[in-house]
Amino acid sequence: MTVVHEAVPASRGAAPGLWARERTIAGPRFNRWLVPPAALAIHLCIGMAYGFSVFWLPMSKLIPGAPSCESLGFFGQLSATSCNWTVPAVTHIFETFIAMLGISAAIWGGWLERAGPRKAGFIAALCWGGGLVLGGIGVSMHQLWLTFLGCGVLGGVGQGLGYISPVSTLIKWFPDRRGLATGFAIMGYGGGALIGAPIAVALMAHFAHGGVPGVANTLIVMGVLYVIAMSAGAFGFRVPPHGWAPAGWTAPTASSNKLITQHHVHLNQAWKTPQFWLIWIVLCLNVTAGIGVISMASPMFQEVFGGRLLGLDAATTLTVAQKAAIAASAAGLVGLISLFNSLGRIFWASTSDFIGRKLTYVAFFVLGIALYCSLPTLGHAGDAGLFVMAVCVIISMYGGGFATVPAYLADIFGTQMVGAIHGRLLTAWSVAGVVGPFLIAAIRQAQLDAGVAKSLVYDRTLYILAGLLLVGLIANVLIKPVKESRHMTAEELARERSLQHEATGATAMVGEAARGGLGMVGVLAWALVGIPFLIGVWIALSKAAALF
Repeated sequence: MTVVHEAVPASRGAAPGLWARERTIAGPRFNRWLVPPAALAIHLCIGMAYGFSVFWLPMSKLIPGAPSCESLGFFGQLSATSCNWTVPAVTHIFETFIAMLGISAAIWGGWLERAGPRKAGFIAALCWGGGLVLGGIGVSMHQLWLTFLGCGVLGGVGQGLGYISPVSTLIKWFPDRRGLATGFAIMGYGGGALIGAPIAVALMAHFAHGGVPGVANTLIVMGVLYVIAMSAGAFGFRVPPHGWAPAGWTAPTASSNKLITQHHVHLNQAWKTPQFWLIWIVLCLNVTAGIGVISMASPMFQEVFGGRLLGLDAATTLTVAQKAAIAASAAGLVGLISLFNSLGRIFWASTSDFIGRKLTYVAFFVLGIALYCSLPTLGHAGDAGLFVMAVCVIISMYGGGFATVPAYLADIFGTQMVGAIHGRLLTAWSVAGVVGPFLIAAIRQAQLDAGVAKSLVYDRTLYILAGLLLVGLIANVLIKPVKESRHMTAEELARERSLQHEATGATAMVGEAARGGLGMVGVLAWALVGIPFLIGVWIALSKAAALF
C-alpha cells in the first residue's frame, strides 16, 4: 500500500473553498484504498436504475377502481389525473434517465475534470436524490409529467454526473490496476438494484394504504437516503497530486504494450479520432446485445421452456399454480442476472489488467457470439440449466464491458482527461438503452404477427444480436494507438493541469510504503458499502434458489 508523500498546493493566496478541487488533494497519510468505498457509495445509489422495474406495476394501480389511461395515449397520460397510468407509459422513465445519463455525462464531463469529484459527486447526489423526491411528489399529485421531470430528467443528470465522477480519480490512484479500480466502482452500479429493489418493495408495502401501493412516499424516502449516502461518498473523495505513483511501480513502456500511451489526448481532440468512435461502437453494440437479453430474459425463459421446467410435456395446458411456479423460476433467473451483472464487472475489469483491454473485448465478442448462437439450440433441447448458465455468462460480459471501458480509454488517450472522454463515450449507452429494447421488441412482435410460435420467436432475435457482436469484434480489432499529432503538447498539458489546480512541481510526488492500515475510518467505510451489498447478494441468491 502507498501513501502520498506530500500534498503541494496548486496556488498561493486565499484558501480554496470547501468545493474546490484543490481541497481534495490527498495528504501525506492518505490510503488510496479509501477511494473505492467512496465511489461505491455513489454507484450503489445510482445503480437503483436497474431496479426501477419494481415501480412499474404499482404505479399503474394508484387510483382504486379507476379505468386505465390507455385510450389517452402516452402524451395524454402525462397530465391525466382521473385514470391509472399504463405500464408501458411509466416504463419510459427508465429510457429517459438512461438517455439523460449519457447526455449529461457528455455535456459536463470536461467541467467535472476541473471541478473535481467532490463537487461533481455532491451535485449528483442532489440531482439523483432530489429527482426521486420530485418524482414522488409527482406520483402523489398524479402528474406523470412531473414524475418524468424528477426521476427521468433531473435524476438522469444525477446518474450521468455520479457515474463518471469517480472514474478519473480512481484511474489516477491505481495506475498499476486500472481495471480493478474502475471495476470496484462500476460493480456498484450493477449491484445497486440488489440493495435498492428489496428496500423499495418493503417501503411500498409499509406505506401502502387502502390497497394503494406507497410509491410516492417510497420515492421520497429513498431520495433522501440517497442524498445522504452519495454526499458521504462525495466528501470521501481525494485526488492524488500530479506525478504520484505507487511505490515500486514502473509505468509500462511503449515497446511492452503499444496500446498503453504515456501521453495525453485532449477531450476536444479525442472525440475526433477513429479510436474514440471505434470504442464507441464497441460499447454500443456490447450494450445493445446485453440489454436485448436483460429486457426479455424473464418472458423468454417462461415461453421457451414453459411446462418443461416442471417436468411436463411442452403441449401441457398449465394450471394457475403451475404458471406461478414457472414465473417464480423466471424471477430467480432475474435475480441471478442482477448478481452476474454486478460481479462480472469486477471480474472482467480485473482480468483486463493481466490480459489487456483489447483482448478482454475480443473474449466478450467471441464468447458472446458462441453463447448467443447456442441459446436457441439449448432452448429447443429443453436444457434449462445450460441455458441459465449461458445467460449468466452473457450478462457478466455485459457488465464487464462497462467496467473495462474506462481503463481502455485511459490506455488509449491517457489519464489527464479520461473522465471527460468517458462522459462523451457514454452517449453510446444512451443510444443502446433507447434503441436496443425498442429494436428487440419490434423484432419479437413482427415474428408473433407472422405466426411464429412463442417458444421459437426468440431464435432470430438472438442470431441478430450475435451479428451485432460480430460487428463489435471487427471494430475492436481495428483499434490502434492514437497518432502522435493528437497528443497534447507540454504547454497544453501544463495549462490543463493549471485549470485543474494541480501542483506542477516534481518534488515529493512519489509513493512510499504505508506505515499503517486503513484505520477505523477505512474499516467503517468498507463496512457501510460492503454489508448492504452482501445482503443484496444473499437476497438475489435466495430468489435464484427457485430455479433449482
